[in-house]
Amino acid sequence: MRKDAPDREKRALRGRLVEGVRLIFIPVLATAGYELGARRNPSGGQTLLWVFLGAGVGYVIGGVAGRLTLRAVTGLERELGRTPAPQLAGGVVGLVIGLIVSALLMVPLLFLPPAVTWPCTLFIYLVFGSLGFRLGEAKYEDLFGLVGMKPRATASARGDLHVIDTSALIDGRVADLVATGFVSGTVLLHDGVLRELQAISDSSDPRRRQRGRRGLDVLVELQKAPTVQFQLVEEVGVMDVDAALVRLARERGASLITVDHNLAKVAEALRVPVAQINALASKFRVPYTAGDEISVRLVKEGREHAQAIGYLEDGTMVVVEQADDHIGSQVDVKVKNVILTTTGRMVFAQLADAEV
Repeated sequence: MRKDAPDREKRALRGRLVEGVRLIFIPVLATAGYELGARRNPSGGQTLLWVFLGAGVGYVIGGVAGRLTLRAVTGLERELGRTPAPQLAGGVVGLVIGLIVSALLMVPLLFLPPAVTWPCTLFIYLVFGSLGFRLGEAKYEDLFGLVGMKPRATASARGDLHVIDTSALIDGRVADLVATGFVSGTVLLHDGVLRELQAISDSSDPRRRQRGRRGLDVLVELQKAPTVQFQLVEEVGVMDVDAALVRLARERGASLITVDHNLAKVAEALRVPVAQINALASKFRVPYTAGDEISVRLVKEGREHAQAIGYLEDGTMVVVEQADDHIGSQVDVKVKNVILTTTGRMVFAQLADAEV
């Protein structure tokens, strides 16, 4: 199947929608033309002309109405695609409650004249139905909590919707980001990514096969995480998976998770938010390595004999050996080791002139 086959199918469906709306207007206005022609000329001499005139007007008006309907349906489809399922369910529940309240409020209006009852009834149903849907959509977590249910993951904000790349799954560090809570919400998994992982896993190259299996293991691990919810996106006839991922992220308003530098650049060029794992790791890399020289002010004694402790501008603790007699002064030290702890990093150093 050619690459542009899905686009042709979408265009065909849109064309059928426009023609369907047009076919509704043509017989309706043709009938109206028949009635008008029959009233203006009871003998029936020009009735057929009025029928054709009504059908022509219906063809034109139906085309305009069909395009407006297509635009509304496309916008609604795009908006519903960005909204998570729990939020939509909450909106439907709120809509039902709003309609029930509207029905109760309508009872007193039944005793009024029909000319007043119908406009008031329509107004009440529109107001309370819309209000119920909006409240249900906004308070869906509370609604599910009333019946003992809790959505597994939500994507109420733009940053909570992600599209994951094959390279990110093979890399594996995305699992750590999910476990620590840096990535949460809904993850859109394109079926092309699954096909790529399966093809890599079935490769004859042992190293390539191992990478593919690692990606599948990471995918299984992510699906078990309670803070994310996976949604499979199926698309027929996709040849370029990377282009499909960028398009999916752009259409859904999601961010793209990848370690592919070229793919990230393409996404950024199209104004798609990109979460580059490599860039994130470089931002959190240790700023000092063994052999670097830094300047620090020693403020107190350390736990061990002759140790002195100082602090860098970012609060990093620096433990300097054989420097207790320099407490209270600014000294140059040489880094020996850097240790990452749960509370931050610690730098162990010695005086820069200790070897002299």
